[in-house]
Amino acid sequence: MQISPDRPMVQALGDSAILVRFGSSLDERANRRTIGFAAALQNSPIIGVIEVVPSLASVLLRYDPLKTRHQDIEGEIRLRLFRFDETYDGAEHRIAVRFDGPDLAEVTGLLGLSADEFVVRHNGQKLRVLATGFAPGFVYCGFHPEGLTLPRRSAVRAMVPAGSVLFAAGQTAIAATDIPTGWHVIGHTDFVNFDPSAMPPTRLRAGDTIRFEVG
Repeated sequence: MQISPDRPMVQALGDSAILVRFGSSLDERANRRTIGFAAALQNSPIIGVIEVVPSLASVLLRYDPLKTRHQDIEGEIRLRLFRFDETYDGAEHRIAVRFDGPDLAEVTGLLGLSADEFVVRHNGQKLRVLATGFAPGFVYCGFHPEGLTLPRRSAVRAMVPAGSVLFAAGQTAIAATDIPTGWHVIGHTDFVNFDPSAMPPTRLRAGDTIRFEVG
């Protein structure tokens, strides 16, 4: 089956979860459909579903197989895929960044830009939170235009500190905890996106809008 934003794939994951895939790879439309569908399910839950988790291009639904049947959940999913609003307007945030990362010079050199030109272009447009995950509070923000696109580093850093601002694959990401990464580290922020004592523990949600600025 061809997977596309308008022809998603619905597949079982074991006996207690279903995955709805809106694309074989990440793009703007697949991500918007993912976020919109997850928001629709959260606003109007399917009976028996106990958790809805959006990622970059898919939505995971977990259910209790002792209380509901797989075919009932899947049937309801397929009905809803034809009648949900994919538009989702999240909150807007301004996040200050110190562009002092150890990979900034390499990034600007590869892009053929000065540091000042890179910062202006990086901050020149709003980005969307595409997904949260990978590590607690980690957020993917996109998409940058083609002229600001680089692959990840060939070598992985064993650890970068919380607050590191990362750049790769047409996206900017924020690490909310100390993590290993193959992304380029372009700066740091004091913005804290993960507080395990809060509910919810993250401040940013998929679909929110981010404006990066010099801090």
